[in-house]
Amino acid sequence: QVHLVESGGGLVQDGDSLRLSCAASGPRFSTYAMAWFRQTPGKEREFVASIRWSGGSTYYADSVKGRFTISRERAGYVVNLQMNSLRPEDTATYYCAAQGIGAQSYNYWGRGTLVTVSS
Repeated sequence: QVHLVESGGGLVQDGDSLRLSCAASGPRFSTYAMAWFRQTPGKEREFVASIRWSGGSTYYADSVKGRFTISRERAGYVVNLQMNSLRPEDTATYYCAAQGIGAQSYNYWGRGTLVTVSS
């Protein structure tokens, strides 16, 4: 069974930085891409950033471009999200996701970590 475990959430102030990490584990786990999504109560889950495991190409939502950086640690299937210049509107539960080899979409999800940015 594949597990994705996020860490690093917390309460910060407007303009601060925070780093999220996600570690994937499980027998025979392998991934095409990993990503971060976020969700606030009453809203749809939205894409934040993704990284292709082979090659390392990255993609970002316009709302975080230039402020957030996604990176990977190939040994151990760890993906990080460095978040700088945080804003109150970045407040959300952040979810890690992985697209398994052969899957058409992100089919593995973590339980989420809460990020709160106070003004």
